[in-house]
Amino acid sequence: MNSLTLILFVVGFVFLIGGAELLVRGASRLASTFGISPLVVGLTVVAFGTSSPELAVSVISASAGQADIAIGNVVGSNIFNILFILGISAMITPLVVAQQLVRLEVPLMIGTAALLPVLAWDGRLGLFDGLLLAGGVVAYTVWSVRRSRRESAAVQEEYAREFGAEADPAPTKNQPLKQIGLIVAGLALLLLGSNWLVDGAVTIARAFGISELIIGLTIISAGTSMPEVATSIMASLRGERDIAVGNVVGSNIFNILAVLGLSAVASPVGVAVSSTALAFDIPVMLAVSVACLPIFFSGHLIARWEGALFFSLYLAYTSFLILGAMHHDRLGQFSTVMLWFVLPLTVITLGVSAFRAWRQGNPQGS
Repeated sequence: MNSLTLILFVVGFVFLIGGAELLVRGASRLASTFGISPLVVGLTVVAFGTSSPELAVSVISASAGQADIAIGNVVGSNIFNILFILGISAMITPLVVAQQLVRLEVPLMIGTAALLPVLAWDGRLGLFDGLLLAGGVVAYTVWSVRRSRRESAAVQEEYAREFGAEADPAPTKNQPLKQIGLIVAGLALLLLGSNWLVDGAVTIARAFGISELIIGLTIISAGTSMPEVATSIMASLRGERDIAVGNVVGSNIFNILAVLGLSAVASPVGVAVSSTALAFDIPVMLAVSVACLPIFFSGHLIARWEGALFFSLYLAYTSFLILGAMHHDRLGQFSTVMLWFVLPLTVITLGVSAFRAWRQGNPQGS
């Protein structure tokens, strides 16, 4: 592996993040120019735009025959979004999630996560699977837009502050052209960056004897999730807690429906799903999605300790992948501790928290 490969790999990451930023900025302002509400912009344009790096990388990977990178990118990003991003955001400030929007979408996120292993049970996402998933994201988008009309004034105001069009003292007829230019530039950076990133990832994986699946689950998934990191952390710092959580949930739904759906459609032979991903990584993704339910039951609050728990679990999951890739002698001991101590303790803690919140909300049942 030469230094040029590593440079292109890093530059590919930079281009992906920059391209996503230009795409989101141009698309959101263009939508606002045509009178589309900030809430709809946040639910669709921004949510999809922040997932554009995952889309670019997975489609390019699937088309080039690197299915493990395509799958690892999506599965790893969804795990990263919940454990790392929600964990960090909640540690900054407890995330109060009181709006109907997220309460409805968390079960939908779990449903899409559960659908993936069903479709991939034969070891492949074929054309029919891809069309089914892609059709799902269209239906989800239409549903989100129609439902947004019924959101409360407080939610509308929150999204308006974050995604509303910036005041322009001298608007001109060229404004739409400027925004279209930003969108085109963003898409160009995404395409170029994803190509360099995938090529570099494959070279690095082969040089160090690491599987492409591990590279996709760790380095690439974390890198392509940087737009979600920035959006959620900034929203958390500003106190816009609905956006901080909604961005993660919406991105996870989009990753499975749109990213994997379009990847399966774009690849002539579909997207192969390895037995390792089916047996371990996809179930982990489903488990961390389900782990959101007790938190939302417990007063619709992600407390700081729950954020720290999520963040710690991400570190443990990543450590397991790294130890496995290195064939480290400590892997067996680490696995035993996680399986028989950490995970059961986590389940019990979240379950007790949810039960106490349910009892407090139903005093007549005590």
